[in-house]
Amino acid sequence: MSSVRADDQDDLMPSTTPGYKPSAAKTTDEYAKLDAGDESLNRWKASLGIVPGTTTGDATGPKLTVLTLELLSPTLPADKKLAFDLTNPATIADIKKNPVIIKEGIEYNVRITFRVNHSIISGVRYIQLGSYNVRSRVIDDDNNVYADWEWSFKLAKEW
Repeated sequence: MSSVRADDQDDLMPSTTPGYKPSAAKTTDEYAKLDAGDESLNRWKASLGIVPGTTTGDATGPKLTVLTLELLSPTLPADKKLAFDLTNPATIADIKKNPVIIKEGIEYNVRITFRVNHSIISGVRYIQLGSYNVRSRVIDDDNNVYADWEWSFKLAKEW
């Protein structure tokens, strides 16, 4: 879907826990029949759409489709929305070419919406990596510049 530099490839891989072995994959119907006598568990599974006799539909496409990325902040002006349709290749190309502006010093949340198309999926995570070019300045109220420099940093799993 996107090109990743070779040195970032390892950082994009999910972390593993030594000794953990996931159980064999089961169908939705098999999960629905597990612990069939537990009424509370059956209600919870039904709320997720896991009920005996259901089919998962077409299992040939992706298990999960990421739909949108949103940046949310209470300080964002009412007429400004930072929401991006990640199903549209033109949108992805645009936000790669034209940086998204985030006001410095604000708190914001990232919201990602996705659709599970079929199967049971566990351990879904959002991983963000990147290298950033920055210009920093130390300045006072009288506009005296005490330091002005350019630098870069990279987000990674390890120091």
